[in-house]
Amino acid sequence: MLTVGLTGGIATGKSTAAGALRALGAPVLDADRIAREVSAPGSEGLAEILRHFGPGVARADGSLDREALGAIVMADAAARARLEAITHPRIAAAISGRLRALAEAGQPAAVVEAALLVETGSWRSYSALWVVTCSPETQRARLMARNHFSRERAERWIASQLPLADKEAVATRVFRNEGSVEELYRAIGAAWRELLGRG
Repeated sequence: MLTVGLTGGIATGKSTAAGALRALGAPVLDADRIAREVSAPGSEGLAEILRHFGPGVARADGSLDREALGAIVMADAAARARLEAITHPRIAAAISGRLRALAEAGQPAAVVEAALLVETGSWRSYSALWVVTCSPETQRARLMARNHFSRERAERWIASQLPLADKEAVATRVFRNEGSVEELYRAIGAAWRELLGRG
């Protein structure tokens, strides 16, 4: 089975690209959704997060307070590395299991949508790496509009991520998402059909 790692930066259009693939019938695994599963109430992942970061990152109902945890790891690289050490192996194991099940079911190709494929080095395990990118100005404007961030906060979030150029450098395909949603859908559709033709 061919596997595609789909990534990008914050507000570049990665999730829109994933939506385009789902509309085409592609099986798409969402690493963010899996991350929520591995840190759900009652999970070993959540228990370990609470042991390390304390009860202040839990909500009253026992679920993870992602905003509180995000504020901690955004400001502290060591804390972010610790969180990743807790969650990434669990996420990777879940993704591997689901890809194996899809292959056994006869799927010709599958996609994993994840923000940190290049940062973790896991992009190397996929048949292809697709990166959705845009100019810094477009990225900042989208983030300000979508999250109601100030310019300064948007720039701080963008700066906390790996530069898009580093992701583009290892991509097998780069989608420059400066235009309409329809244009991105068309580009993704053409790439998916080409991939299936290779398969």
